[in-house]
Amino acid sequence: MAYISQYQYYENEGLDPIDENWGSYQYISLFEIVNNFMLMYQGNHSLVNNEERFKILFHAKRAIQELNYDAFKEIKVLELSVDDQLRYILPSDYVNWVRISQQINGVLHPLSENIQTNWSAAYLQDNTGKILFDIDGNALSPQFSELDYARIFTIQPSIYLNQGSSYNGQMGYCDGGDWYFERQIGSRFGLNTETANSNPTFKINNKKGVINFSSGMQHKLVVLEYISDGMEGGDNSKITVNKMFEEFLYAYIEYSILSSKLGVQEYVITRARKRKRSLLANAKIRISNIHPGRLLMNMRGKDKWLK
Repeated sequence: MAYISQYQYYENEGLDPIDENWGSYQYISLFEIVNNFMLMYQGNHSLVNNEERFKILFHAKRAIQELNYDAFKEIKVLELSVDDQLRYILPSDYVNWVRISQQINGVLHPLSENIQTNWSAAYLQDNTGKILFDIDGNALSPQFSELDYARIFTIQPSIYLNQGSSYNGQMGYCDGGDWYFERQIGSRFGLNTETANSNPTFKINNKKGVINFSSGMQHKLVVLEYISDGMEGGDNSKITVNKMFEEFLYAYIEYSILSSKLGVQEYVITRARKRKRSLLANAKIRISNIHPGRLLMNMRGKDKWLK
């Protein structure tokens, strides 16, 4: 990020949006990364020489994508309402999810992923079970499969609380101070405690680009925390990276170019790879932001009575 005045930083020179430059000093742009590499890391006396700009740009973007997947701690958050078909459309820059929560009165209630699939494609069939086709030879499909219809238009019992169990709701009786049960005790008999959860559940359909929710979630507010690849919809002018990873980016570009060239000695490639890994490890430690206060909070959390 280029140096700007305090007025530009806080007020954006009176332009909208006023927060355009807030926090921008933490980042360096893709444009600056490529220019700096071409000026300082290649030339007649460098390992990398006379490389086209488009190659350097490609490797720089690949490095930023890899960092976004597992090194950056920059999570995007989007709140949307679930539609009539119990779907939440994934954001256009979605790569993977971190947490999905239902928002109720300003409080986030984390939801659990369904261990079973909750959607399905289907084909129309005749009364003998044969699949029906159109005039072009394509199989005909209904608007909803039976699985989707049951999930969207009916309230299904939760498999996670044994609501479909024959013991659910069974009551006992007391005779002379002793309790008797006609069936085995408890509606939670045989409950899988690993998945026990009274909240709604979800299942992500990556191919369709939607999150499918369990029954009863129509028009409920859901907050999705997710990671992107940092490519900002293909607009190179908006791509930035935290300055703590700047030196790693140069090392990544250098290694990627050297490893794809013919005639480069193996020890040179090995040295470049080790340097890249070392700089990545250092950057991860720096951005981990481990403060004594946070460690103290964790230690205090262990110092409590168990009843």
